[in-house]
Amino acid sequence: MSDTRALQQQLASLQRAGVTDLPLPRPGLGVNDCAEVVERPTGMIESSLEGGPVVKEPIEPLAPNPHRGPSIDGQRAAALNVIAQEVASCELCPELASSRTQTVFGVGNPHARLCFFGEAPGADEDRIGEPFVGRAGQLLDKIIQACTLRREDVYILNVLKCRPPGNRNPAADEVACCRAFFERQLEIIQPEFICCLGSIAATNLLETTQTIGKLRGRFHQWRDIKVIATYHPAYLLRNPSAKAEVWKDMQMLMREMGIPLSTDNPGQ
Repeated sequence: MSDTRALQQQLASLQRAGVTDLPLPRPGLGVNDCAEVVERPTGMIESSLEGGPVVKEPIEPLAPNPHRGPSIDGQRAAALNVIAQEVASCELCPELASSRTQTVFGVGNPHARLCFFGEAPGADEDRIGEPFVGRAGQLLDKIIQACTLRREDVYILNVLKCRPPGNRNPAADEVACCRAFFERQLEIIQPEFICCLGSIAATNLLETTQTIGKLRGRFHQWRDIKVIATYHPAYLLRNPSAKAEVWKDMQMLMREMGIPLSTDNPGQ
């Protein structure tokens, strides 16, 4: 991958992740050396680099994104921005780094009570730079709305931050490379609940080999966070009859969250 293309990818990915300012790298640093700068979260953009003056380098605005929630700010958002910069420059998986349009970090409220945790970006997500924006994402939006929530009330992220070529399943070594990223995201957001969408998300977060059929319908735990697993929206597009089961899962989750719901299945 050329340095120019890599830089373009990083800027696009960071913009979608909510990063609007970057520290100017010291002379002599290449694209792959940017992590040396961004891995120092203390003070981030507002503080000086090695005691020197702060230099801000604004990113050119991209086209408006109708899926973007409100601007993220505060300490949690700043910490997420640091990880987003690391993700944007990551090339640990050569096949993914060379084939991606941009990285897909995550989107939503950094103070969300609920996180939706998916598998990996698809073609639409790779193009736009945001998780769940294709047909499956539109269905997820309907599920969120049926739970009397808005997309900007929750946080949405995936196991992988890059699209696997051909939308294949993530490889074990790819998940291993991204694990530190998604675990740090969740540690920063500190949600009360996580909803795993599909078997790949559930088995990798919970580190289990159980099938999605055995995992759904009950609560699990990751760290101190309550976790449920349900079918991925893409699976529902292929198997509409499973929507009733997903609605049962969401009712169970909303009861635990203290959010009253209708007993009617909005998908029917």
